[in-house]
Amino acid sequence: MSQASRRDYEQLRIDGLHAFYGESHILHGINIEVKRGELVTLLGRNGAGRSTTLKAIMNMVGRRTGSIMINGEETMSCAPHHIARLGVGYCPEHRGIFSGLNVMENLTLPPVVRSGGLGLEEIFSMFPNLYERRASQGSKLSGGEQQMLAMARILRTGANMLLLDEITEGLAPVIVEKLGDVLVKLKEKGLTIVLVEQNFHFAAPLADRHYVMEHGQIVEEISAGELESKQSMLDKYLGV
Repeated sequence: MSQASRRDYEQLRIDGLHAFYGESHILHGINIEVKRGELVTLLGRNGAGRSTTLKAIMNMVGRRTGSIMINGEETMSCAPHHIARLGVGYCPEHRGIFSGLNVMENLTLPPVVRSGGLGLEEIFSMFPNLYERRASQGSKLSGGEQQMLAMARILRTGANMLLLDEITEGLAPVIVEKLGDVLVKLKEKGLTIVLVEQNFHFAAPLADRHYVMEHGQIVEEISAGELESKQSMLDKYLGV
């Protein structure tokens, strides 16, 4: 494969990424490759650097060095809003819902930055709960509804690569199952997904590949087909 076609095939390529918060050195030379249409997880214990990796992709950390290529474009000097215009949608762990705005206002507030985003009809078909609660304030939504709204909001903007941080944390099993169905549908649409997830049983059947992180480093890359043979190793890193 030529270098040009390789870049076309890779939506995200991270080489030698270091990230810092003040004097704290959090990421130590991360290398990650994500192809178009893949669902890739970042696994590890709390404090391993998984959430910081997503923030570093968006240039939302204090300082970073190395290389982050998105759609073949180097983004280390790019502002977060420019990275969003490259088709990257970031869904943070805290969800970022505006409590004083209703569902429809939260959903339509962020600007559409690229063509190809989901329309409201398609969003409400994917998240029927949001249609039912469209006039409800953000503060009145359940945790699951807030998570659905946070995901729906970035899908409307035109993002085709989603950075999702702990989307199942604290949610009821029925909501977790619904979010899994949504990820399957998004993958079928060709979206690329990088998923930080503590719930390995949720992530395992969805992902094409898994990166295991510990102490700010990638310590293992595991394909979906290798999961069974490497389960004991995974249990050690995940603290199971």
